[in-house]
Amino acid sequence: MDELQFRRKAYAEPNCQEPDFLQAMKNDAGKAATIDGLKALDDRIAKAMNVDVPERLTENLILRQQLKQHHTQKRKTGFMMAMAASVAFAAGVSFTLLRAAPVDLADHAIAHVIHESVALDMNQQVSYQQVNKQLVSLVNMQDSKFTKQPGDVYYTSYCDFQGVRSLHMVMQGDHGKVTLFIVPAEDRMKFEKSFSGDKYKGMGFEKDGAYMIMVGENQSDLNFVKKEIEGTFI
Repeated sequence: MDELQFRRKAYAEPNCQEPDFLQAMKNDAGKAATIDGLKALDDRIAKAMNVDVPERLTENLILRQQLKQHHTQKRKTGFMMAMAASVAFAAGVSFTLLRAAPVDLADHAIAHVIHESVALDMNQQVSYQQVNKQLVSLVNMQDSKFTKQPGDVYYTSYCDFQGVRSLHMVMQGDHGKVTLFIVPAEDRMKFEKSFSGDKYKGMGFEKDGAYMIMVGENQSDLNFVKKEIEGTFI
């Protein structure tokens, strides 16, 4: 199990008992410590959420979801469904709330880059034809495509922006690497043209029915990738 696979499994299912996952923890004390921390966090959150179901279930579920927006999407969805399971209409309520809750694209993008930082070390040498094949499976983007290679693309993978299937790419900027998220546009999404965190800067723009969210360490890299996209994506 490589580093990226381990991280994804750790954040999604820290109690996983798969042999290769357990062996990875056994071989690396740092990984084992990370899992212990995630399990402890799960326990604290579970205790905090162990309350009687309120009369205004929908409003309270949305509030809890917003307070936990920096957790990974898979784990957050799991907690919501676990809580909603205490009532008869659990599945329907959980899915409806997930699709209705607002999405802060900036926060989600930065958190995703931090949690999957290993992607920045990948070098898959992805062609624009491969990217176009992945774009077809995104909602309302069957006709969207790159007309030529948008510079060096080192990594691509699908990701989840709170229930919205999106594309995660790592591209070459002017000097450093830039992470690009192509997210099918929805009205509930909170979109910012410029944002920043402790380490990363970000830019966003809308093009052909999708939000292009870029995250990198240098503004010049973001500007470079934006120009590449504007000249190659239709």
